[in-house]
Amino acid sequence: MAKLQVSAKMKIRDGMLEAFKQHAAECVQRAKEKDPGTLQYDWFISIDKSECEIRETYESSEAFLAHLFNLSDLLSILYERFASDHTVAIYGEPSPELLERIKARGVNTKFFSFLHGLQESP
Repeated sequence: MAKLQVSAKMKIRDGMLEAFKQHAAECVQRAKEKDPGTLQYDWFISIDKSECEIRETYESSEAFLAHLFNLSDLLSILYERFASDHTVAIYGEPSPELLERIKARGVNTKFFSFLHGLQESP
């Protein structure tokens, strides 16, 4: 099982900051309750409070797929009501099933394979 790191970025819709924050807290709570394979799920907001970045780490592609399933309703609401311009970067070696699922979602996604670092592999 190879770990995956994910960075999801989005813009917060005008006038939706407080609702966005409440929704983010709900997403984090659900991940705590239902995602044992989620190792990191940290939300960051820009200084001007117009953008958000979520830093995520998963034990495996299967754990990331479980996360997407467990939060599917909340993520749909997030992008319909509170956020726009969603982009994702995935670091690691995603499974064929995860690649297919990401492609079907139609999200602007870039994939990066490990090259070099302090550890031999992530």
